[in-house]
Amino acid sequence: MMTDVTDLTRAAAGAPVPAPVPDDAAPTGLLAAATAELELKPALEAVLMVVDEPATEEHLAKVLGRPRRAVGRALRELSDDYTRDGRGFDLRLVAGGWRFYTRPAFSPAVESFVLDGQQARLTQAALETLAVVAYRQPVSRSRVSAVRGVNCDGVMRTLLQRGLVEEGGTEPETGAILYGTTNYFLERMGLRSLDELPELAPFLPEAEAVEAESAEGLPSFDPDAPDDPPTTSTSITSITEP
Repeated sequence: MMTDVTDLTRAAAGAPVPAPVPDDAAPTGLLAAATAELELKPALEAVLMVVDEPATEEHLAKVLGRPRRAVGRALRELSDDYTRDGRGFDLRLVAGGWRFYTRPAFSPAVESFVLDGQQARLTQAALETLAVVAYRQPVSRSRVSAVRGVNCDGVMRTLLQRGLVEEGGTEPETGAILYGTTNYFLERMGLRSLDELPELAPFLPEAEAVEAESAEGLPSFDPDAPDDPPTTSTSITSITEP
């Protein structure tokens, strides 16, 4: 529920303030009639200008009293119009709903205004931890630490506080809490679903590079040469065998 400036003014003047309307309630009576008379596209723009999270087509259709198909068509047309006109903002379908976003090309102007010299980005450790959760979810905290090779408890708490990850049940074998990403994560990343996460393969090292790194720790020898007497050098076999 929201309180507008008119309500605040009425309260300050001692006048009665109308009872709040629940967020999920559809317009009724005179309000419904007035809403139905509005032109659809400007009405959608007005509503989307004040949403706190992506709004679904079902919710918008219910609020505006229009068929969902008409609402969906109007939203896509608006998005195309903004792109064609080169506007500084875009209307995107993200995390199951529609919301206005600034275009990446204008990010320097937005960062200059919003950040004002403050560092608001995630640290490298937080980004790496978030990537592990995103690609391996549901995953336990200990598993994340094992993948990264360092303790991630503090970083995980930060990601939880920022609403990027959430608890999602427990591991049957150990009872450890499992974590996954949130809709807010999808929203911030500009994704409709986890299926749109980029493939990892292009970012992995080539097989030759991995083999070369692995071979650095192996002893050089001729497989056809006769066995030599034992030496003081230590091989991988002697390490791995009991």
